[in-house]
Amino acid sequence: MASDGGRKQFWKRSGAKVPGSIQHVYGAQHPPFDPLLHGTLVKPGSKPPTTPVKLKKVSTFQEFESNTSDAWDLGDDDDELLAIAAENLNTEVVMETAHKVIENHSKLQEQHKFQEEHLQEEKQVESVELTSTACGDNRLVKSISEGHTSSSSDNASENTSMQRSQSLPQTSTPPLVSGMADCNASVTPALTEREASRLDKFKLLLAGPNTDLEELRKLSWSGIPKRVRPIAWKLLSGYLPANVDRRESTLQRKRKEYFAFVEQYYDSRNDENHQDTYRQIHIDIPRMSPEVLRLQPKVTEIFERILFIWAIRHPASGYVQGINDLATPFFVVFICEYIEEEEVENFDVSSLPEEVLQNIEADSYWCMSKLLDGIQDNYTFAQPGIQKKVKMLEELVSRIDEQVHRHLDLHEVKYLQFAFRWMNNLLMREVPLRCTIRLWDTYQ
Repeated sequence: MASDGGRKQFWKRSGAKVPGSIQHVYGAQHPPFDPLLHGTLVKPGSKPPTTPVKLKKVSTFQEFESNTSDAWDLGDDDDELLAIAAENLNTEVVMETAHKVIENHSKLQEQHKFQEEHLQEEKQVESVELTSTACGDNRLVKSISEGHTSSSSDNASENTSMQRSQSLPQTSTPPLVSGMADCNASVTPALTEREASRLDKFKLLLAGPNTDLEELRKLSWSGIPKRVRPIAWKLLSGYLPANVDRRESTLQRKRKEYFAFVEQYYDSRNDENHQDTYRQIHIDIPRMSPEVLRLQPKVTEIFERILFIWAIRHPASGYVQGINDLATPFFVVFICEYIEEEEVENFDVSSLPEEVLQNIEADSYWCMSKLLDGIQDNYTFAQPGIQKKVKMLEELVSRIDEQVHRHLDLHEVKYLQFAFRWMNNLLMREVPLRCTIRLWDTYQ
């Protein structure tokens, strides 16, 4: 009977917790119930549910628990502080502060809007003046309305760059191209403050009567701005002299010299002695990158002449696969001297005047020749230059990352097997063209 009485008392004591009833659960995933945050769930007159505790002697664990607080628990003191803060909060002070913040923000927005409108008006006036004097009825240039789409936030830096652009030495161009270059100055995308600052440094260095090539090389280590890259590459490669007064005459002389070579040697491409060389060039050009550019018949014709003339004039090495890739960066950079397309790969080269294409072809040939003069042992018999560079790479990896070096050695992977093309093509096949051009800013 005693056991039956105990069972009845148990069920009476546990009657409030029948299965299916809603109870607040506490723990790491269910934080303690906060009356301030869940005030709508508690009735005004109700009290928080309390669990009846039977008075008995406190155990050792209960003493420890009562004297210890968890880092995740809010505690009664924190609840009291939150309640006091909620009661003492002054609504008038809060609203007044909020209105002041909104008012100050509105004033700043109006000031910025007024400054942007003022700069935009100045930019439009300058663009119209430049177009009326330089462009005329030139149909190859983008419209002025397209030039106004550049962001107004960078108009100040762009105006400064335009005012200083006259100090940059210019090469002679046909009248049509010259007008096109002037008009493109008004539609060039706006530069950031850092880019405008770097461009000014290059223009200042190039504007002197004698360019300091060592200083230009140091400045080019971190990249060359697109607008001055053609002239910078021609100087750094040794194609143009440092003296400004001699550059124009040098350009004319070297371009005439190149086409004299074409007239003298190019017709011999079908001779028995040169058939194999020309055939290999003809096979390799379609493998070049970028795909859209090299598929244009005009580009194929230009590259065939450049590579064949170089091979004939350098019999020690002749034409070697991989040299065809080294002409591409020069060709693309020198095209940018006459157009303002962001994606040169998709530009129709045949739309340029014939005289412009001849200038680009001759400049690309001479700059590629200057580059190959420094690495010609990469393409002579047994290619000792490439083998030396691959050996240097192996020694470098063994010092920098010994674990990778030991892994390759364990699996009998030779560096020449995967690094040969890196050295032979100067990474032209490994990275996108824009990255290659950026790397070559440092190579020069």
